[in-house]
Amino acid sequence: MSRSARLLELIQCLRLHRRPVSGAALAEALGVSLRTLYRDIQTLIAQGAPIAGEAGIGYVLRPGFMLPPLMFGDEEIEAIVLGARMVTRDGDAQLAHAAANALAKIAAVLPADLRDRIEITGLIAGPKEIGGGVDLAALRAAIRSEHKLHIAYADASGKASERTVWPIALSFFEKVRVLVAWCELRQDFRHFRTDRIARLTVLAETMPQRRRTLLRLWRAQEGVPEPQ
Repeated sequence: MSRSARLLELIQCLRLHRRPVSGAALAEALGVSLRTLYRDIQTLIAQGAPIAGEAGIGYVLRPGFMLPPLMFGDEEIEAIVLGARMVTRDGDAQLAHAAANALAKIAAVLPADLRDRIEITGLIAGPKEIGGGVDLAALRAAIRSEHKLHIAYADASGKASERTVWPIALSFFEKVRVLVAWCELRQDFRHFRTDRIARLTVLAETMPQRRRTLLRLWRAQEGVPEPQ
């Protein structure tokens, strides 16, 4: 790996961590000595990268640093294309359009040979088997804006109920979509299959707790690890 490629890889490694990561861990990930890692960190800082930290404590890349994607490996290209195609297949119309736009923006900054690989990649997202349910775009909007929802829901046995919930996440499984929410009726987190939601109304009232806090509590309760 050339030094310029290694510096780009180091930036990417730092981007993957929200908290300070040790120099030893970064050196191991890059396959270089700790001394080389420290020298690369100083080079990036001298070039304007907002890296905070020091030897023995760890390093973190401050938010807001923008670096255009100059190069992708074959597997990275396949991951991007397949992910976008799966979103197009499984998401609502707005999310599908956004996935197509994002892929076009990525392709626009790639060299011609890599752009060609995006077009001819052999990974295909299979046909969609999910139908029915409420508009996922409305659910996603409520999650982003942190507004409460009033839903008419039927459980697996067909028993109907009306609930006010605080939406915090939308899970995409192979054949179902599941809304993760705090339920005011049960005073606990509950999971609602979107194909069983007969009706939903986005309320003007916002959630009394921030979604980030609720999501952290739900992860702890359900044993779901934090994203890397």
